[in-house]
Amino acid sequence: MSTQSALTHQKCRGMRDWLPADMVRFRRIEDAFREGCVAYGYEEVKPPTIEYLQLFTALGTLTPAMVGRVYSFLDWDGWTGERVVLRPDSTIPVARLYVENLSPRVPCRLFYVTNSFVFEETGSKQRERWQCGAEFIGGAAVVADVELVQLAQDVIARLGLDGIRFQMCHAGLLKAMIEELDLELSARQRLVESVLEGDWQGLRQAVDSMAETKRYLSLLLHLQGNSAGYLANVKSLSSGARPEFCSALDQFIEVTTVLDDLEYKYEIDITAVRTFEYYTGLCFQLVSGAGDKVGGGGRYDDLIPLMGGPDTSACGFALYMDQLIGLLAAPQQVTRDVVIVCDDASPSSLCRTLAAARELRAAGGRAVVAIRRGADFTSQFRWILRVKPESTDTVLLTDSETRAQKACSLAEAIKRTLA
Repeated sequence: MSTQSALTHQKCRGMRDWLPADMVRFRRIEDAFREGCVAYGYEEVKPPTIEYLQLFTALGTLTPAMVGRVYSFLDWDGWTGERVVLRPDSTIPVARLYVENLSPRVPCRLFYVTNSFVFEETGSKQRERWQCGAEFIGGAAVVADVELVQLAQDVIARLGLDGIRFQMCHAGLLKAMIEELDLELSARQRLVESVLEGDWQGLRQAVDSMAETKRYLSLLLHLQGNSAGYLANVKSLSSGARPEFCSALDQFIEVTTVLDDLEYKYEIDITAVRTFEYYTGLCFQLVSGAGDKVGGGGRYDDLIPLMGGPDTSACGFALYMDQLIGLLAAPQQVTRDVVIVCDDASPSSLCRTLAAARELRAAGGRAVVAIRRGADFTSQFRWILRVKPESTDTVLLTDSETRAQKACSLAEAIKRTLA
C-alpha cells in the first residue's frame, strides 16, 4: 500500500464536525432563539462571512490583540487587492449592515445566526464559533436594555436550562472608575488595556491605594450584589465623584430597578465582562453552573456613528451555541415513521415502492425506501411497509411495537401510519 493511500484526512485544527446528534441540538437552540426573537418583534438578517479588514481596524472597535487573531487575506479585485477577513465578530458586521441598508430606520430590531472565526494558537479551542445574536438599534436606553435581558432569559427558559447565572456590569461605569483614580493618561491607558485582556490586578491595586479617600470605588470593585439597592449604597458614598461616574451609576441603577420590579434574577459584578472594547453602558454575560460563559452582550452607543451612521444608540447580545449545546441533553433516539421495503429489485417492484413512498410523503408522512433490508435496519422504524412483488394493489404493513401484521391496500396503510 502506498503512503498516499494510507493517509487519513482529518478536519482542520480548531474546527468542528457537526454530527446528526449535534445538529438536533443546534436546531433546537436556533429554533428557540428564532421563536423568541420573532415574539419580541425582531427581524432576521445575515451578514456576509467576509468583511474588509479596515471595518475592524480603522474604527478601533477591536483591541490590537483581537485584531492580531483574525483570519485575513488579500482579495484580488482588479489590479489592487484589499485585505479582507473572515469575520471575527458579528455585532460590527450587523452594525455595518444596518448603516448601509436600513439607516435611518429606528427603532430597528435585528437577529441572526452566524459563525465567526478567531485564530487560537493551540488549536484546542474552537476557531469557528457559532452564535445566535440580537441587536436593538435606536430604542430608548432603559427599555432596550431591559428588553434584551428579558429576551436572553426567555430563550434560556425555552431551552429548559437551569442554573444559568446572569452577571451584569456597566462599561461606562468601569471607564469612569478608572478616571476617578486621577492617573496620568498613559497610566489610564495601560489600565484599560490590562482590563480588556482580563488582568484586573493593576486596577485593584490602584483602587486599594485610594480606599480611604474614595471608598465607593473599592466597594464597587470588590463586592458583589444582586439588586439595585447594592448600587444605591455605592451612590450614597460617591457624592464627590465626577459627573461621568454619577451619570453611569444612575443609568445602572435605573436598569436594575426595573429588573427588580419585574423579578428578574441577576448578579452585579463590575469585573464580570472582560471584552468591552466598544461597549458604553450596561454589559452582561450568561454563565453556566460550571463557570463557562454561554452568552453575553451590552450597550454600544458609539458604534453606529463610527460606522458613518446617525447618532443612534444601540445594544445587543449573543448566545454561544458551541457552549450551549454541551448543556442540552442528548436527543432521544427517535423511531422514524415508515420504512418501505422492496424485497424484489426488479424495475416494476422498485417503481411501485418509490410510488408508494411518494404517496405517503404527499399525505404528510415520513418514509425511507430500503431495498432487501432485514430487521437489523427496519427495527428502528415505527412501521414497516413491504411491497409485495406478486400483488400490485396489496402491501404488508407491520407495527414494530406490537409486531402485528396486516395485508392491506396502500391507501389503508397510509391512513393507519398517519393516525
